Amino acid sequence: MPDHPAIRHSPVLRDEVVRLVAPRPGGVVVDGTVGLGGHAEALLRGGPAIRLIGIDRDAEALGRARSRLARFGSRVALIHGSYKDLDRLLDRIGIDRIDGLILDLGISSLQLDDASRGFSFRRDGPLDMRMDPTAGPSAADWLASAPQAEIAEVLATYGEERYAARIARAIDEARRRGPVETTGALAEIVRAAVPATYRRQRIDPATRTFQAIRIRVNGELDALEEGLRAGFDRLARGGVLAVISFHSLEDRIVKEFLRREAADCVCPPGLPECVCGKQVEAEILTRRPVTPTASEIEENPRARSAKLRAARKVV
Repeated sequence: MPDHPAIRHSPVLRDEVVRLVAPRPGGVVVDGTVGLGGHAEALLRGGPAIRLIGIDRDAEALGRARSRLARFGSRVALIHGSYKDLDRLLDRIGIDRIDGLILDLGISSLQLDDASRGFSFRRDGPLDMRMDPTAGPSAADWLASAPQAEIAEVLATYGEERYAARIARAIDEARRRGPVETTGALAEIVRAAVPATYRRQRIDPATRTFQAIRIRVNGELDALEEGLRAGFDRLARGGVLAVISFHSLEDRIVKEFLRREAADCVCPPGLPECVCGKQVEAEILTRRPVTPTASEIEENPRARSAKLRAARKVV
């Protein structure tokens, strides 16, 4: 399989991930969003004889990761699936405890640059947006059947879109004339629905709508909460969970999860004494999220919104 150009690009916050995860010699690390294999490759190079389990919903990305990581031989196992099913996937290959888990929640260049996947409004193509093109309804299918009120709620909640109601109404009017089946058609509907001043901003007005629909189609936030819980529970004592997020909803979920695990009490405020029996289970390694340097952003503008948070399991 010939290399896609994205394979040669460095993954976001690569060195920081390796430094924070720092697996013990012979340890097992799970890359729950292995993508094109960039973080996995760096971890395998940096960790003496570690074993790496790579998981991804995108079969095409897995194929490219397999080529990239082939030289590491039996130290690598790649699995088609979602990190939200981590318990089942690890049980299937006989892994009980792990020493590290990395989740890079961004969309890969391979996915963004392939118009046939439907993730980007910059190139016209089928309105798909599924991480796994073989599973579940596409974005076009969802838009065809979702009530207008549901579309507005998704855009407001997952895209934090201020004009969610206007855009949802415009989508509803457009689909009455015919199905909305391409990225170009959806982008034009959004641009026509928002005020002219919004269209002149630096960020394309379709950005938040595409983000929101992608999150809804792939169930990304539910998967994140399930994956964080499953992954942290699987960590051995001293194991590290590291997560790179790209928008505020993801980062908020990660931040609150790590705070709960690092807390010594989760009782409701106002109780005279602690009754929950909670113990500290995590040491937060990133008091503030780690962000890309100016030079990394210059090399890869898509990295500009990345935030890395990490914690070590202490029980």
